[in-house]
Amino acid sequence: MRALRTRLLAALLIIPVLTVFLLVSDRRHLPPSPPEDKPRALVALGDSTISGEGAGDYEPGTRGENGNWCHRSPNALIHRTALPGVDRTINLACSGANADQVALGDATQYTEGSQARRLADVARDNRVVAVVVGVGANDDPKFGDVVMRCMRAGLVGRDPDCHKDLGAEWAERVDRMVPKVVRALHDVRSVMRRAGYPDTSYSLVVQSYAAPVGTSVSPSLQNLNGCPFRTSDLKWVEDSAVGRLAAGLHRAADLVGARFLDLSRAGRGHEACAGGPQVDREWFARLSLDWEALRDDQRAEHFSQESFHPNARGHSQFGRCLGEFLATRHDEAACLKGPDGFLHPVPDQAVRAAG
Repeated sequence: MRALRTRLLAALLIIPVLTVFLLVSDRRHLPPSPPEDKPRALVALGDSTISGEGAGDYEPGTRGENGNWCHRSPNALIHRTALPGVDRTINLACSGANADQVALGDATQYTEGSQARRLADVARDNRVVAVVVGVGANDDPKFGDVVMRCMRAGLVGRDPDCHKDLGAEWAERVDRMVPKVVRALHDVRSVMRRAGYPDTSYSLVVQSYAAPVGTSVSPSLQNLNGCPFRTSDLKWVEDSAVGRLAAGLHRAADLVGARFLDLSRAGRGHEACAGGPQVDREWFARLSLDWEALRDDQRAEHFSQESFHPNARGHSQFGRCLGEFLATRHDEAACLKGPDGFLHPVPDQAVRAAG
């Protein structure tokens, strides 16, 4: 009997201890949640069109120092949204980046590693309300090379119009890009989930590309003074290339449940060289050559890096549209110019792939 009482007493004493242990153990294994006591932040990932290439005044450390040419600008669109309730904007994008460099992995761009991996630190130290991704053009489409190829055709009279060859393979290039962007977006989702963010706790936005040049170009500038392109190639870039690219990115966004903001028509009438003598009407840099850079082996290959990218005025317009879009519940929209001359997000107008 005494042994039975001893066992019962021991059981009564150990139950509270086990209860406390289990509670502590459960707390240790509770999934993390988004930090609510941290600054609310917008984050940008991607390539030159979102890093701020062309917008000038680049952040120290991204102006070529130690091989870093990411050219992140304080004028970049992520810093121009004016979204209420946001305490800080953080730009992790890097000029020239492709989807692999946004994704988790070992790929680097201008000495910088995975943007998604760096996002993990940002998500821990901030309450991230939106991640905006602009990437894909430097993958299979190689849009920057396409622009340069079209420019070369405009300068060399015997070359055929660049779109005659590129147009036939453009759709295939975009199709090859889509799964790479999807993988990068899945990695962004994975990083955010591990940081305690359910998919519904923040906005993941995929942004497409605006045409940097178009048929609004002033004829007097269709040369080395600004935009040495043939009109037929300008029409292809304006009417087909950026639209097809936007459709592919829209497809990628849909596959991961991300929101989509279409910029393919956002710059119309404000492309490089569209303003003629009124350069302040333009939202994109004209052909810009840094002749001094040619004297320095480290800088020489970057002597035209800013050409045909959104300038500070363009980033201000795109950032304004992005901010308005983030303030809505729309899954998709296109940035289009309104009667007030500013860009606004128009729902149900984003480009989609045919069929």
